[in-house]
Amino acid sequence: MPSLITGQYPKRRLRRNRAHDFSRRMVAEHSLTANDLIYPVFIVEGNNITESITSMPNVNRMSIDVLLKEAEQVAKLGIPVLSLFPAIEPSKKSSLAQEAYNENGLVPKAVRALKKEIPELGVLTDVALDPYTTHGQDGIIDEQGYVQNDISVETLVKQALMQAQAGVDIIAPSDMMDGRIGAIRNELEKHGFFNTQIMAYSAKYASSFYGPFRDAVGSAKNIKGGNKKTYQLDPANSNEALQEIYQDLSEGADMVMVKPGMPYLDIVRRVKDTFAVPTFAYQVSGEYAMLTAAIQNGWLDEKSAIMESLLCFKRAGADGILTYFAKQVAEWLHQQK
Repeated sequence: MPSLITGQYPKRRLRRNRAHDFSRRMVAEHSLTANDLIYPVFIVEGNNITESITSMPNVNRMSIDVLLKEAEQVAKLGIPVLSLFPAIEPSKKSSLAQEAYNENGLVPKAVRALKKEIPELGVLTDVALDPYTTHGQDGIIDEQGYVQNDISVETLVKQALMQAQAGVDIIAPSDMMDGRIGAIRNELEKHGFFNTQIMAYSAKYASSFYGPFRDAVGSAKNIKGGNKKTYQLDPANSNEALQEIYQDLSEGADMVMVKPGMPYLDIVRRVKDTFAVPTFAYQVSGEYAMLTAAIQNGWLDEKSAIMESLLCFKRAGADGILTYFAKQVAEWLHQQK
């Protein structure tokens, strides 16, 4: 500790500042606001559709008309960004994921509707092929099932450009292909999308915590017990994450992402300390499912557990969090005002 701190007990009682609510609030090192939240939502084709997701209680897939009503509430609560994830009809999936860059597809339709009705709400879209492939991988595979890097990047670039043309504010490549950030940035610059931001899923781990998400977007059955270890990071590695972050920043990423969240808070801290750039984390579906199950069973107090789980991201250095609890938390924060 610094030598200037010389006081000893009982002159220095560290518990004094904890004795009252006002003093605890006064000396709090970190705080959580609605500005720290990004709200992920799942969308489907159709009208007036709300579909529950068994492995993610209280989270639904919704058609665009329902999404607009949800987004209006999100904007009123002060949440700055909404993130879209599509559940694509099986008939539109293919081995080459052509639906990923269909300008009349589900995602661009949703983006255009959102920007028309609620232009002040930021829209973030996922750039990856797993919702669109028959095999459930994030890229295009060869005959042996190996995900090919360069041909996948070509498709990802088409997908990103289409999304930018639809009006997306933040492009978020989550595929973990090498070189895709630079290729996407070059294409965006070429077509005049100078202010379209890129939030790179730079440190995305081959985690067991993605299961409910794959149920939500309908890729779980497609991947059929396979894995993504040849392109997502090994959970044993930390230095490798910093190399990925450095590469994506050098290629033109504006913000970087660590995924999953709570099991990888050490990575968040290292990224923020090393690069001092806008750093985000994703409290993924498995984290949501665990907390929700414990809450529903009465093993955890709902509000305090959720708020603590998100505050720890801020303490670790995250500038913002993608969380399925975003709307609920924003409502609690609004009630405190």
